[in-house]
Amino acid sequence: MVTMKEKLENFVKSYVKSYSAAKHTSTDWEEPLIAFADANDPLFRKLKEVVDANHVLPSDLLGNAKTVIAYFIPFKKETTLSNTEGTKASKKWAAAYIETNQLIANVNEVLSRLLNACGFKAATTPPTHNFDEKKLTSSWSNKHIAFIAGLGKFGIHHMIITEKGCCGRIGSVVTDAKIAPTKRNSKESCLNKTNGTCGLCATKCVFGALTINDFDKHKS
Repeated sequence: MVTMKEKLENFVKSYVKSYSAAKHTSTDWEEPLIAFADANDPLFRKLKEVVDANHVLPSDLLGNAKTVIAYFIPFKKETTLSNTEGTKASKKWAAAYIETNQLIANVNEVLSRLLNACGFKAATTPPTHNFDEKKLTSSWSNKHIAFIAGLGKFGIHHMIITEKGCCGRIGSVVTDAKIAPTKRNSKESCLNKTNGTCGLCATKCVFGALTINDFDKHKS
């Protein structure tokens, strides 16, 4: 018998796989990664300290929240490589950013409908533009949600590094369905954090916002 966890994983993978052809997008994607967090994980409250005091809890989005579903949609390699030169985003990368945000909004909508059809409630937030424009902090930080759910760990570039890298977009859905949480990996994925052998993200930062030890988001 297919479990709810398997049903949700299969759905997200299938939806992303067929999306480009169905919506005639210029972007195509790798198979997404899906992970689950306990909505009462104490790290959610910790976000109020490390991100912003106004960061909301899963229970703020949905009363009786039990699980947070987080997923990472990786860009294809050609999209990533298109963005390695110059000081501005490539056209392919810019298109991928816009189209992936719409994809995430659609995934959240149909995933919520699937949960509703199974007798559960769901709540979502926009994939972007839900941040304080002065402090540049989000009221629902998907990259921190991804960390809590076990999708990956932070590199020195302050991005989540998953088993499929960090070039892609993250979405999330809160539900009152009880699903076993994904175990967080204790192993670092960032080579600089592991053994200090890499710092390319800092040297490649064209705005000088990122250094090995600091990140000034207002310069980025």
